[in-house]
Amino acid sequence: MDDVVIARALHVLAVVIWIGGVSMVTTVALPAIRRGDLGSDWLQALGAIERRFAWQARIAVVVVGLTGFYMATRLELWDRFQSAQFWWMHAMVCLWLLFTVVLFVAEPFVVACRFRKWATSAPQVAFRWLHRVHWVLLALSLITIFGAVAGSQGWSLF
Repeated sequence: MDDVVIARALHVLAVVIWIGGVSMVTTVALPAIRRGDLGSDWLQALGAIERRFAWQARIAVVVVGLTGFYMATRLELWDRFQSAQFWWMHAMVCLWLLFTVVLFVAEPFVVACRFRKWATSAPQVAFRWLHRVHWVLLALSLITIFGAVAGSQGWSLF
């Protein structure tokens, strides 16, 4: 069972890095950018932060996916996905899928080009939208984490 302990520790560590980063960007970086605390070029400020954190978030999301799959397989937990009692497991997978698509597909191929054009022509509107999206992602993440921790300790909504 040491392998499961290591997998769980890596899983939690990666979630902390990933969602902690989402929290920092949402509550600290984006407000500072929008206030002009990081200079008048909002896109440059966002780019500097994104370049430094994107690879960390991508690695963390991959580690979360691999360790989650490993634990579900090793502990034979797949039948839990057939029960609403384990809604938090569904939420974890959905959140992971959402962030995987955002980090590996949407952000580098779609958002980067369109957002750059939008932010150049209407920066306040574009950054307000980006900030709201981050709040939604952070809220979904925190609900999922709360549900996962409480659910893994036996608490259930159903």
